[in-house]
Amino acid sequence: MRIILICLAFLILVAIAGTGAVLYAFYHYGQDLPEHAQLADYEPPIVSRVYAGDGRILAEFATENRVFVPIEAIPGRIIKAFIAAEDQNFYTHNGIDLAAIGRAVITNVRHYMQGRRPVGASTITQQVAKNFLLTNELSYTRKAKEAILALRIEQAIDKDRILELYLNEIYLGARAYGVAAAALNYFDKSLDELTIAEAAYLAALPKAPNNYHPVRRRADAVSRRNWVVRRMMNEGFISEEEARMAMAEPLEARPRGEVKLAEAEYFAEEVRRELAELYGESALYEGGLSVRTTLDPRLQEIADRVLREGIISYDRRHGWRGPHARIEATLDGDAWKAALREVERPEGVDDWLLAVVLDVEDQEARIGIEDESLGRIPYSEIRWARPWLEDQEVGPLPNRAKDVLSKGDVLFVEHVETSPDGTAYGEGVYGLRQIPEVDGAIVALDPHTGRVFAMSGGFSYARSEFNRATQALRQPGSAFKPFVYLAGLDSGFTPATLVLDAPFVIDQGGGQGKWKPANYTKKFYGPTPMRVGVEKSRNLMTVRLAQAVGMKKISDYAARFGIVENMPAVLAMALGAGETTLMKLTTAYAVLVNGGKKPVPTLIDRVQDREGRTVFRHDRRDCPGCVADAWRDQTVPILPDTREQIADPASAFQVVGMLEGVVKRGTGRRIAELGRPLAGKTGTTNNNTDTWFIGFSPDLVVGVFIGFDEPKTLGPKDTGSNVAAPVFKAFMREALAGEAVVPFRIPPGIRLVRINAETGLLARPGDKRVYLEAFKPGTEPAREQVLIDGGSTPLSRDSGGAERSTGGLY
Repeated sequence: MRIILICLAFLILVAIAGTGAVLYAFYHYGQDLPEHAQLADYEPPIVSRVYAGDGRILAEFATENRVFVPIEAIPGRIIKAFIAAEDQNFYTHNGIDLAAIGRAVITNVRHYMQGRRPVGASTITQQVAKNFLLTNELSYTRKAKEAILALRIEQAIDKDRILELYLNEIYLGARAYGVAAAALNYFDKSLDELTIAEAAYLAALPKAPNNYHPVRRRADAVSRRNWVVRRMMNEGFISEEEARMAMAEPLEARPRGEVKLAEAEYFAEEVRRELAELYGESALYEGGLSVRTTLDPRLQEIADRVLREGIISYDRRHGWRGPHARIEATLDGDAWKAALREVERPEGVDDWLLAVVLDVEDQEARIGIEDESLGRIPYSEIRWARPWLEDQEVGPLPNRAKDVLSKGDVLFVEHVETSPDGTAYGEGVYGLRQIPEVDGAIVALDPHTGRVFAMSGGFSYARSEFNRATQALRQPGSAFKPFVYLAGLDSGFTPATLVLDAPFVIDQGGGQGKWKPANYTKKFYGPTPMRVGVEKSRNLMTVRLAQAVGMKKISDYAARFGIVENMPAVLAMALGAGETTLMKLTTAYAVLVNGGKKPVPTLIDRVQDREGRTVFRHDRRDCPGCVADAWRDQTVPILPDTREQIADPASAFQVVGMLEGVVKRGTGRRIAELGRPLAGKTGTTNNNTDTWFIGFSPDLVVGVFIGFDEPKTLGPKDTGSNVAAPVFKAFMREALAGEAVVPFRIPPGIRLVRINAETGLLARPGDKRVYLEAFKPGTEPAREQVLIDGGSTPLSRDSGGAERSTGGLY
């Protein structure tokens, strides 16, 4: 009895001491622990996705490739597989599994004697504590803190929330965080498509994903997977027959298939910048935003292609600048293959192949290509390569292939099937290519809503991320003139008002000499209707009109239309000397075809957070009657028009009519063959440095710019009409194919009158050049027309708002 009492007392003392030690450990290690209650509201970093207008993925932004799936949406077999593999008593323990700890102690003693690695006994709750609140440090201190946090977490958060955090947070290899991303990356399946064997494989990965790679460590991966399957059977989660079939199933990893992305790199980068500005980098890369953009992939593909073709076309007209590199080593036999592999391949030419000239004759060059095949370049594909000279001049056409290429030249080539005249080539024929120095941009948007359908900011995003549609400030040249004429129309003039086209000289003062603007043709045409001044892009008429209207008013128009803020009120600005971007100028043209109402350009329709709540919407109008579960003959809701009216609809339509004349009879007449209602304006700056064409149909506005990044002449004969306008034409031909032909919409208060195109007066019987002109009521021309001669103005400040200017020397 005494021995029993002594033993009992000893056990009591040990228990007291153990309890004290545990309490001390809780006190010691429980200090300064991370706040566990935050896990109740924790939101793991997940992918933000950007979608095109047709639902295709445009871009993904993330620091960790994770797709968050609520516990309610995770299939039962996934949950059972992880519980069987990681924590069989998950739903019964309080955060620490004492039985598992006991087993681990015994096992680790045996492993220690055998020199093997120890095993752990962490519960899923402990792993959540480690992954979210602690580090991966291997120490008893970390394990103690982990256990304490696990107990606290179990008291603060329910089991399903703990399991939800675990299954969405864990790293499972293959750049996958969470079970949903792992299912895609390993098997190209969603969670509900996984078999028992595939679910078991995912549950085998948390301990060491690299040790169970499905290809490199296949045997280990299958063994570990089958172990999980047996655990599922032992726990009663699956039947013995299901387990047998799962273990017999081959482990076939199917990497995630190529997702068909909408390709619009400049557009996607512009969206990324806007989202980062609106919500910050953290929300963009970790917040799981769902962004629906305005992008139309069909129009974007057309825009990318026609811009590249237009740039290449210009570049080829200006000659051959020589090979990309040269190989001086021997090219005999197969030696050229190794030599060609040493040549650095530049960015932005993925569609072209690198090749080396192995031999050259009069009518063709034999080449070795980077894919180690052989080919040839016929003379017909080399003939364009005239010598490049200074200031974009070119030399004579080459007479033979030897005049252009030499053995050892490293070139860019592209496979071609037909010759320039349409003759079919045989196999192995390639065309000579070179990387253009010139660059450009194109924008297409809806004039009524401002939604940007397509945007390309250059020849190649890989070569230059600089977006020339939104970031390049360039002079618009004559593309600005429509807004000068709009100011004139608002000041009381009409499209038939005569403006003197004659020499104009003004003393600039300050010893700067006299300013002498001139027409592109260097000719003078006398009194000419305003319409013709737009159609033929007459500089002298534009300057006289600007002087009559007043540059302060024109500067105000430039600011109101968002073209140039604080534009200096000097006459040179009337000819487009101010700097703007393609996006701003294209949006300004949208106002004209939109009846004077200003759309707000946007690349984003809607942004939703990770819970699906809309946090941004471009169209902010309220429409209570727009949401209905069925049609019950209710009144059709009418949306309010909140667009700002910044121009008189009648004046805007008159400008549209004049710009339609540019296409029919003026500098953009090569576009008329499309046979559609189209309008627009060319733009060319001094020395042919910048070329533009901004044009539109009734429901689509497109802007094109082409020029060198470091401004220099494009060539003495290269203007907006033969550099930028063909790109617009090619885009509109495809974009409008199959669309109904819609005329430009006429606003109320417009009278269409037959006018003599030469005199600007009312047409008479027998007149040959007659067209319908738009007039505001009471402004139709009489027998005699007012002549704006630049020395005075027919309007006073009170009658029309025009300002008497300083005059000039005539």
